[in-house]
Amino acid sequence: NPYYTYYYKVNLDGSGQRLLTPGDGTHSLEISKDGKWGIDRYSRMDLPTVMQVVDIDNSEKTFVVDSMDVSGLCAAGWKAPELFSVKAADGVTDLYGIMYLPSDFDPKKKYPVITNVYPGPQDDQVTRGFAVDDNGNQSLAEIGFVVINASSRGSSPLRGRDFYTYGYGNLRDYPLADDKHIIEELAKRHSFIDLNRVGIYGHSGGAFQTAAAMMTYPDFYKVGVAASGNHDNNIYIQWWGEVFHGLDEVTDSVTGRTRFRTSIPTNMELAPNLKGRLLLITGDVDKNVPPSCTYRLADALIRAGKRFDMFVLPGKDHGVQCSYYQNMIRYYFADNLLDPTVSHINIINHK
Repeated sequence: NPYYTYYYKVNLDGSGQRLLTPGDGTHSLEISKDGKWGIDRYSRMDLPTVMQVVDIDNSEKTFVVDSMDVSGLCAAGWKAPELFSVKAADGVTDLYGIMYLPSDFDPKKKYPVITNVYPGPQDDQVTRGFAVDDNGNQSLAEIGFVVINASSRGSSPLRGRDFYTYGYGNLRDYPLADDKHIIEELAKRHSFIDLNRVGIYGHSGGAFQTAAAMMTYPDFYKVGVAASGNHDNNIYIQWWGEVFHGLDEVTDSVTGRTRFRTSIPTNMELAPNLKGRLLLITGDVDKNVPPSCTYRLADALIRAGKRFDMFVLPGKDHGVQCSYYQNMIRYYFADNLLDPTVSHINIINHK
């Protein structure tokens, strides 16, 4: 997995590179004051933390001194999530992710699938080290879902320039095809995934992606929760769009002076496409992504005659994290994916 962190020793002229931290996982290294020894801790989502002592001068000599005891977790019914890799929608690029299953999982049953998304580009927010319930994905799965979290092309700078800049000039749409493709590929491998019941949720950029996915593939994604989303990147932080979407260079025909402009496609343009159940959430004092981004999408959906749900969390900033917020997400998916009710999506014409 190219996202895992390893530590190496190398001479200043670039020669003699040696791995200091063996072990399949993501590592952290603390070196002794005399520079002779290191304490290395490494883990994966399916591997609880292992601690080993490393000989800096002879890195083939390592001594495991401790490992995390998860017997209590296992006794409570916890099972490690499954790590997977699939090809991207281009059929070439390797993508990596995590699949969470309920502890009472029955492979003979059909389960709705929910994808937890964050497109980056500065970070994909997929957990690499061991965690019991990162971002609430495992607890969401416990309700009766398959939950996945995977990184799409353009989601991280850790894979090189071409991967990192995949979304340049296409800031709204670049992660959408990969997320849909990942779900479809996993469904080919696992018969317990029900492609007729697909959900998607995310926060901030993940909310932007959630709404865009719901309205780009309206027959695929049935339920979505979008919290604190930058649905209009033209009113978000100025440098964000300029850096990650790009600028057009324009020469004034009269003055001959050069100026720059950027225009990023918005989720509001897609509002007429909505078919599924969508919950919009924002904090009313969000100083990162202004609530007006959510209000603009709500207005566009109203103008399109679309039924949707919206919740404003009083006194909450961009983080919005609280038990009420977390449980609102769980109940929304339970109500609309586990036991869905049929209702009209066009609230004006009652279709």
